[in-house]
Amino acid sequence: MAPNSQASLNEGKYPIPAMTNLDLEHQPTQDIDNDDFDYSKRSQWLRAAVLGANDGLISTASLMMGVGAVKQDIKAMILTGFAGLVAGACSMAIGEFVSVYSQLDIEVAQMKRDNMNKQNSPVAGGDEEEEEKENLPNPLQAAAASALAFSVGAMVPLLAASFIREYRARLGAVAAAVTLALLVFGWLGAALGKAPVIRSTVRVLVGGWLAMAITFGLTKLIGSSGL
Repeated sequence: MAPNSQASLNEGKYPIPAMTNLDLEHQPTQDIDNDDFDYSKRSQWLRAAVLGANDGLISTASLMMGVGAVKQDIKAMILTGFAGLVAGACSMAIGEFVSVYSQLDIEVAQMKRDNMNKQNSPVAGGDEEEEEKENLPNPLQAAAASALAFSVGAMVPLLAASFIREYRARLGAVAAAVTLALLVFGWLGAALGKAPVIRSTVRVLVGGWLAMAITFGLTKLIGSSGL
């Protein structure tokens, strides 16, 4: 009876569930770390793709609406939209390339300074250097993604206006297509970035409407003044 009593006392003093609690405490931390890692990997192409498409959509649609304020010719509107697509895609690509290349130079310089401080462990330093090189930003990839995303967004108002000859119906089709695309892009950006969906989508939608309305109104005002 004595050994059994001793075992019972030990079980009461050292309960087994303590290990289970430790495991449960560590589990959320691992999930958070994985989520943080996913978002950091996702941030670069998310910015280049979703925001680039929004820029292409809003800027090209605003240009087309501005020209449509003073000219009812479908050819003038389409040519303006196409010129905006090409110019905007090139501008986005060059701007993204320069920006990411500057970031690359800064990270490479920092990596060299860090490696100089790790000369006491050459093997570990070499492994870390290879891993850091793999995580460096790619300027060409970022530039291509920005140009492609901008072009995709700019094609929405172009396609909406291409097959409608009647002036008012054409403006309405462009506004409707842009509204739908703004809703989609706003929802997509919020969902991928884990931001509030409704607030982000409304913000993108109102911003696009304001850009088109201001461009249309100011162009109409200048055109009617005879300047």
